[in-house]
Amino acid sequence: MGAGHQHQLYLPGDSVVHRLPPQCKLLAVFAFALVVVATPREGFWAFAVYAVLLAGVAAAARVPLPYVLRRMVIEVPFVLFAFFIPVIGLGERTTVLGLSLSVPGLWAAWNILAKATLGVVASILLAATTEPRTILLGAQRLRLPGLLVQIAMFMLRYMDVILDEMRRMRVARESRGFEARDLRHIPVLARSAGALFIRSYERGERVHLAMLSRGYDGQMPIIHDMSASVRQWGTALALPAVALATWGLTW
Repeated sequence: MGAGHQHQLYLPGDSVVHRLPPQCKLLAVFAFALVVVATPREGFWAFAVYAVLLAGVAAAARVPLPYVLRRMVIEVPFVLFAFFIPVIGLGERTTVLGLSLSVPGLWAAWNILAKATLGVVASILLAATTEPRTILLGAQRLRLPGLLVQIAMFMLRYMDVILDEMRRMRVARESRGFEARDLRHIPVLARSAGALFIRSYERGERVHLAMLSRGYDGQMPIIHDMSASVRQWGTALALPAVALATWGLTW
């Protein structure tokens, strides 16, 4: 894979988590997320255990805390939404720091923040320990629709190519004195977008013909062995298994 953007989330390493097959990590994260979502919002101690489990995975994978925190910025919209819920919520009210807040809204905000944060951290750890293309190969091993996996692979592979094409078009416009300042320049940008679409479509046709000429029959070849041993499955599924046991104690 030549796409340069694929390494922005991936943190190269040789830890036990990095070495796990991608299908094991995908299934483990998915099962862990299901357990987190199913946990009652009143189970504070259960959420604390989940956080400790993720911290243990981060330590085993040697993923530093600042790395995780920087990438949790994606959660900011959820945090802002959660903070507004107690303010505009209905039902019983309580006073916190001089503000009248909805009790059901506070519970809803806590529920969103706790579960979203755990899910985001689990996804960050997955991305930090598994290359994007390898994640897609793992999804293929888990019998996800092959066509969807191939589309995602090509999107990942050619994203940088399309972005580089956009950059060259922008440089060409600016070298001719163009600068988008107001609505009058929208037609120029629209024509550029149309030209980019046509170029991308034609590139896709050429790539498809090249694949057919090389014997493509609807299935992408798997070069490396992606099989997982029982021990590797057990190591990966230990995370959702402990989380499930914790969830069971909340009932």
